Amino acid sequence: MIRLILILLLAGSFAAQAQDSRLSLPYSRFTLDNGLTLIVHEDFSTPMVAVNVWYHVGSSYEKPGRTGFAHLFEHIMFEGSGNVKEGDFDNLLEGAGGNNNGSTTNDRTNYYETVPANAVSLALFLESDRMGFLPDAMSPGKVDGQRDVVKNERRQSYENRPYGLAWQYLSSEFYPKNHPYHWPVIGYMEDLTAASYEDVLEFYKKYYRPNNAALVIAGAIKTADAKKLAESWFHDVPKGETIIRPEAPEFELSGLKTLTIEDNVQLPRLYMAFKSPRSLSPGDAEMDITAQILAGGKNSRLYKRLVYDLQIAQDVNAFQNSGALASQLIIIATARPGIDLDQLKTVIDEEIEKLKAESPSQRELQRVVNQYEVSYLSQFQSIEAKADMMNSYFRFTGNPDWANEDLSRYKSIDTGDISSVTQTYLDLNKRLILSFVPKGATELAVKTTEVKP
Repeated sequence: MIRLILILLLAGSFAAQAQDSRLSLPYSRFTLDNGLTLIVHEDFSTPMVAVNVWYHVGSSYEKPGRTGFAHLFEHIMFEGSGNVKEGDFDNLLEGAGGNNNGSTTNDRTNYYETVPANAVSLALFLESDRMGFLPDAMSPGKVDGQRDVVKNERRQSYENRPYGLAWQYLSSEFYPKNHPYHWPVIGYMEDLTAASYEDVLEFYKKYYRPNNAALVIAGAIKTADAKKLAESWFHDVPKGETIIRPEAPEFELSGLKTLTIEDNVQLPRLYMAFKSPRSLSPGDAEMDITAQILAGGKNSRLYKRLVYDLQIAQDVNAFQNSGALASQLIIIATARPGIDLDQLKTVIDEEIEKLKAESPSQRELQRVVNQYEVSYLSQFQSIEAKADMMNSYFRFTGNPDWANEDLSRYKSIDTGDISSVTQTYLDLNKRLILSFVPKGATELAVKTTEVKP
């Protein structure tokens, strides 16, 4: 009896600790006179500092005929500014022991540096100079040079890469023409070619302004020092016009849309896209978990059936491609030699219908949630990841310390939620199916009435 009481007391203690434990990203937030949002997070675990800038502009802010500008600036911003010679951005940071990079999505563009704590001023100088004085170093020749770099990147990632054009079709064939996600983030080749220097400069002057940006400084620095340095380096960067966020029309997939693309590939590959909830909206986390149950790793349902049991697929995976304006749940499967894509589609459809009819077991759900939680928590070991996370939360929720709420979305999911969202969003008669097949082998595609070369 005493032993039982002790066990119960210990269990209660652990449960209380679990309930009390909360993720926290403590921060201080300021708005500079020019509208720049400054977010400071102190972390003295290592003598490093992450400087992370999010411009609230991505490919969805572009317009038809002038696509690819946000990604183009991801390149131009590294090519020198008013007080930084071409090539010195990397040279100065590397000389101080730091590193840097940038990325672009539909919804934002970010630039980031990680430096020793004694080099924070260098990182802030470089970011402030390209925010305020990039046009001083821009020229038609430089823009043309980076335009060619981006066009070559597009060739490598889309036209010349096996299955590369799938990502373009997953946008253009899924979203309506008047939707801001209709074109790929990298843009269309003809739009990049047609853009004038004046077009590009106008885009920069409108969107790359302090009042359309947020700066996170995270790491081994006192809040007061970070604020003083940010004010010193960014105070003379002029404010821009007020930005109106893009809006997306509501749309539904009216039916089953199939498309076959013949490509220089050896094996046929199947892509499925379903319309799913927007990022951070109700159902978004559940669809994340649903994708993992279906095809997230070797223990997933589709991997077991397609790859292990039936041995008709080389690989299969699924993911929730979340966006601020719309999302897609995407399933991708590559067939083995001699297998047509209708065979893969049949099995995928069966597993989706099973998930609708019967909830997953608690053990299956918990395994996937645990994997997500471990992956999520690992980001807290990196100041770079924390800085980017805080910028993301600020942009999409207004609260840089939204980590606990974010993780709670996943930990509160129960088995019935999975079947519910599957029934709601994975309608087999409302999806886009792309068949990528070797040239001359359209008989391997899912049956379609349209074939694109």
